[in-house]
Amino acid sequence: MIVKNTYGISVGFSTTQFGVIPKEEFAGSALQRKKPDPDKKPIKKKIVNEEKKEIKLRTLSRRSKQKIRKKITCFARCYKRLNFVTLTFLNKVTDEEAINLLRKFIDNAKKRSEDFQYVWVAERQNKNDAFKGNVHFHMITNKYWKIDKWWNYWIDLQLKNGIKPRKKNYKPSSAFDVKQLNSNNIRSIASYVTKYVTKNDAKFKCQVWNCSKRVSELYTDFYTTTEFTENFVRLNAILKEFEVKDHIERPFLNIKMIDLNRQTLPLYKRLDEKNKAIG
Repeated sequence: MIVKNTYGISVGFSTTQFGVIPKEEFAGSALQRKKPDPDKKPIKKKIVNEEKKEIKLRTLSRRSKQKIRKKITCFARCYKRLNFVTLTFLNKVTDEEAINLLRKFIDNAKKRSEDFQYVWVAERQNKNDAFKGNVHFHMITNKYWKIDKWWNYWIDLQLKNGIKPRKKNYKPSSAFDVKQLNSNNIRSIASYVTKYVTKNDAKFKCQVWNCSKRVSELYTDFYTTTEFTENFVRLNAILKEFEVKDHIERPFLNIKMIDLNRQTLPLYKRLDEKNKAIG
């Protein structure tokens, strides 16, 4: 039995039945992707008539939501303090306009920050009746934001790109909202992820989420034997346990939900050290 662990979840499986044998102790990092062969010629893409090309709507898949949750948790373990930023628009925007402005905002933040790391997720507005369905963005970053400076920049960026408020000179304070997160409080981080990510089923005509290169390189999982999860049993830290069965009712996955607290978090030290060692 092999166990795949991430913060708060351990999944045990039989390599014989499941057909997967881990090649490395750690997993989930962009560093593990296969690099393209420089000697192999790229396949030429067919030219598609843009008028006939149908725009495919994007949404957060279950797999993407799980990946985001893991990345944000590992991100929080690498930095003492994080900020939760919400970027909203002065008026109705298309998804394409919104993503273009977000990229310009992030590019500017990168230029003015020595180590700017982030994860962002798109969401639809439901509470604003005037712009119902308008896209806005939630971003978790390691940057300290000078509120007035960046609020003014975000407003000006919209104005320069043709996004004007309904009322002249109207500059809502909520357009650039920042909340501090205590990265030591994993439950607090998890609550934000649950609220803004895992319940997000909206469809978009643009990219739904992204993260900085450093965050993409973080390892999110590590493999152990069942001896590792026995530690959680001894600490009485298993909140929930259940099995997943195949089509003939054979259990092939054993899933344990772990309480993350002062006693259990030190058990994830190997993952913390692996990520902090990434240059």
